[in-house]
Amino acid sequence: MLEIAVRAADSKHAEDIMALDVREISLLADYFVICSANSERQINAIVDEVVEKAEEQQIDIKRVEGKDGAKWVLVDLGDVIVHVFSNTERAFYNLEKLWADAPLVSITDWVVE
Repeated sequence: MLEIAVRAADSKHAEDIMALDVREISLLADYFVICSANSERQINAIVDEVVEKAEEQQIDIKRVEGKDGAKWVLVDLGDVIVHVFSNTERAFYNLEKLWADAPLVSITDWVVE
């Protein structure tokens, strides 16, 4: 599920994709995927691709929140939560710092450099 989300975001040119292993510090999910985009259109394209690829693999999408404003969209796949930010919103909320205790997951094999 994590790989599907990361690959889907990368296929739509998401920027600064990172995956955090939050299993030991959060009851919300096992992993957070955090990425950003330059425009509302790109944010929506990333979200749509994550949802489409998850559905293709018969992964239940629990909910998608924030798509109307498209500054920070959350895709809840159950064990994986994908956060797609505009660049300014990502800097403002700084989830990476908030969840700094969570180890990074290596995603280098899943993204195109």
